[in-house]
Amino acid sequence: MAAFPGTGKIWMNGTMVDWADAKVHVASHALHYGSAVFEGARCYDTTQGSACFRLDPHMRRLMDSARIYRMDVPFTQQQLTDAVLETIQVNGFKACYIRPLIYRGYHSLGVHHGDCPVDVAIMVWEWGAYFTKEAIEEGLDVKVSTWSRNAANTTPAMAKSVANYANAQLIKMEAVVEGYAEGIALDTSGNISEGSGQNVFIVRDGIIYTPPIGSSVLWGITRDSVMTLARDLGFEVREQVLPRETLYLADEMFFVGTAVEVTPIRSVDRIKVGRGRRGPMTEAIQQRFFQIVRGDAPDTHGWLQFVHSPAAAASGAGKGR
Repeated sequence: MAAFPGTGKIWMNGTMVDWADAKVHVASHALHYGSAVFEGARCYDTTQGSACFRLDPHMRRLMDSARIYRMDVPFTQQQLTDAVLETIQVNGFKACYIRPLIYRGYHSLGVHHGDCPVDVAIMVWEWGAYFTKEAIEEGLDVKVSTWSRNAANTTPAMAKSVANYANAQLIKMEAVVEGYAEGIALDTSGNISEGSGQNVFIVRDGIIYTPPIGSSVLWGITRDSVMTLARDLGFEVREQVLPRETLYLADEMFFVGTAVEVTPIRSVDRIKVGRGRRGPMTEAIQQRFFQIVRGDAPDTHGWLQFVHSPAAAASGAGKGR
């Protein structure tokens, strides 16, 4: 869980605002109807300086999410990307979590947004690993949630919408209350979907599997990165529909996402995954991921966008997805 600093600056509609003064009205449309989309990205303290991981694809997905929800954003993708870099610089962070938010603000209330403005805010704060060092090395105990992911054509899974995370909260709360670290949701056909806020990968007989986009999963940027890294390492990766029982027959399993990065899973519903600890393929992918984001291995895919070097940032533009 990330603790907020309570100090520093937040970018709001083009202006840097003191943390304590970054407020919205209680009648804002987003607060009542969930009419907001957001992103989660990371800036890492690499050996070459502070660098955002795949910032361009994150900002593109933010704009895509807004488009799906018919939100006319008053800024371009490049303007918001520049604003992220500026906000990191103003706050003086070497490493941080990045949270851009586009939301319908204060004017009137009703299911239809009417004349409510589309507002934009960007928060950054220092946030380390989502799970403990032990969990990253040894794995998580998870359960299959009783809550399913939303059915196709109900709410768009490809949009990173605030509204979708009501479902995610139910999955996470149920898991925590029952003594697990996380939950894995099934889609409405009973096949594997994803965690509360993470994509899931399964290893069986030396092949890596992950559910397809059609299984109500977010089109994850870390998911895409891990698939690329796995193939770089010579592993076969398949996107396919996976029945629930696959979870109990896996040799290895792991979550990926901006917050969780690459975190192994050691049991599902109290059934051990493989040997009940991080497997060799998971470890290899995990190590390569951290080598790249820390600057210890070449960034051959152009994923790092440096905060304090406009030339370096420009060289990484457009190479994210």
